Amino acid sequence: MKLATIRTPQGPRAVRVDGAVGVDLGAADLGDVLARPGWREAAAQASGPTYALVEATFAPLVGRPSKVVCVGLNYRTHIEEMGRPVPEYPTLFPKWADCLIGATDAIARPDETTEFDWEAELAIVIGEPVRRATEEQAADAIAGFTAFNDASCRDWQFRTREWTQGKNWDSSTPVGPVLVTPDELPGGVRPALRIGATLNGEVVQDDTTADLVFDPVELVRYVSTMIRLNPGDLIATGTPGGVGHARKPPRYLVPGDEIVVEIEGIGRLTNHVVAG
Repeated sequence: MKLATIRTPQGPRAVRVDGAVGVDLGAADLGDVLARPGWREAAAQASGPTYALVEATFAPLVGRPSKVVCVGLNYRTHIEEMGRPVPEYPTLFPKWADCLIGATDAIARPDETTEFDWEAELAIVIGEPVRRATEEQAADAIAGFTAFNDASCRDWQFRTREWTQGKNWDSSTPVGPVLVTPDELPGGVRPALRIGATLNGEVVQDDTTADLVFDPVELVRYVSTMIRLNPGDLIATGTPGGVGHARKPPRYLVPGDEIVVEIEGIGRLTNHVVAG
């Protein structure tokens, strides 16, 4: 099953994606759907109004998640290119909801940075409240997966040893276009999917989520140990090798660029970079 939040002339609507049609799920935001007990069955059986998706644009899956947790240094290829050791524990940092944009929205490149980078990522979407989860509970709490571009201001990120200021810039982080439930993906809650990015048509990242150091179930278990995860929360699982900052010479996004993040079985984020 594929779910999304789309923009319509009547306002945002949560939908089930059936081919080229979105079936209304009776809510303005997918986060509201995920908060309902029995949402899986209700979404699968919904028969509300329909929308032609060709006439709609995809909003962020969840407009105001209670938290977005990001994971750094979680692909071996990226760890190697950044010259870091493989971490013993997940490297976590927060991202705020004001960063999130839709799958085809323009990315605002901040005027304050000269080192604006791309990061293709698989993101976990939480489907039920969970705290101090066992492995089984963590797996059950995963509603599905989506694509995520953790665009980063590297010059701000590395001003200090803590990364938050490089990762939280308004209207900089595409997410979507859809949530795909684990039953539709090879590997289920530990999906093995091709993930990559192209910049102006050139392949800059190409890997598989099988390269993750900490898989989605382990990340939900670990994060939920310290704080509750709520329906609609996102965990961005990290990026593979190929980021601009690690290139020699480094390469960064500038206004006019088109950056495309694509994950097998989920879809693509196609975003143009504009001045902030």
